[in-house]
Amino acid sequence: MSLTSYLAAPPRGLIGRPFGRGGNLGLRVGLGKGKSGGKLSVFGYQGDSSFLVPRGEGVFRGFWWCRGAWGGKSGGMRLVMGMLYLLLGLASGAQPPVRGVFNAGTELHRYDGCELVPTDWADGDSFSVRLPDGKDYTIRLYGVDCLETSGEDDTDARRLRAQRRYFGIAEFGGNPKASNNKAKEMGKAAKKRVSELLEGELTVHTAWADARGSVKFKRYYGFVRTAEGKDLAEVLVSEGLARAYGVYRLGPQGESGADYKERLRDLELQAARRGVGIWKFTDWDKFPEERQAERDEAAELDAAKDDKKAPAKNVDPNTASRDELMSLPGVGEKTALAIIEGREEGKYRKAEDLDRVPRIGKKTVEKLRPYLKFGPEGKAVEP
Repeated sequence: MSLTSYLAAPPRGLIGRPFGRGGNLGLRVGLGKGKSGGKLSVFGYQGDSSFLVPRGEGVFRGFWWCRGAWGGKSGGMRLVMGMLYLLLGLASGAQPPVRGVFNAGTELHRYDGCELVPTDWADGDSFSVRLPDGKDYTIRLYGVDCLETSGEDDTDARRLRAQRRYFGIAEFGGNPKASNNKAKEMGKAAKKRVSELLEGELTVHTAWADARGSVKFKRYYGFVRTAEGKDLAEVLVSEGLARAYGVYRLGPQGESGADYKERLRDLELQAARRGVGIWKFTDWDKFPEERQAERDEAAELDAAKDDKKAPAKNVDPNTASRDELMSLPGVGEKTALAIIEGREEGKYRKAEDLDRVPRIGKKTVEKLRPYLKFGPEGKAVEP
């Protein structure tokens, strides 16, 4: 798009909810705190409508686009606002790959009219969705973990064993093979149930946060609602087809990540009490032992990592996948997920910032420091 056409008919961006009403044009500039990380924000308003344009990671974290400014009587003001919009748009950093409705309070983009795309590789918590732009994106649900449908490599096999122990079915059938088969059977049941629940149109809420398990496959964290308005993750946990486990953040309705986690845990407890889904096969007599065995093994693996060689290349905690983070000394899956979840609070700009992550203390920070990089230059990012 040329500069002339850009100014004459600017893109409306990711249109959010009306901001306010009034008859005057104004600008408000301020430094945000908390999630905005102290970055500059610029707001504009005029006429009867103001809309939010998505916040990036550049100098200007966010700004408001007011369509009223383009219809004013002053051609000079139109040009000034056009230039301001253009410059701020360029400065705001990377934008989401597709337009949707942006919620300023939750920083989530909403996409209505989406549809599930059937694939062989999908499972209950990770699947392909076609957005209104006609392109397919892989969405990984926040807050839940469905059983694996296969155990093709060591990573999948370890995850499947951890899941079997979590649900107390590690000794189902009297041998590991029978237990694995039952777990994979329930994983496939979760996949089938998702295809049933997501018939017709669905809604996706996402901040386009990187949800890669490995570096091979690109996917994004998201909340998914069925055509009936039900939260998909909650349904899966309620039916015993998933556990409350993973990454959490502020939800579409404004609920905190902590509240969402506790709600999913409560639903999990109810599912276990009713004996539905995978809970139907739980051996409650051996349940404590199986979960303890998983905790002990996880701690042993984390400790063993302390003596391994450094990763082949430095790891940026802001962009690394789960598996890349788990390559760091002393970082297991739970810690890796906690690092990913911590990105919602803002960028990690130096090694000390990891101290805010649960399960990481000052000693662990010092242990990780030699293996970390921040930004493309591999240096600590200036605030």
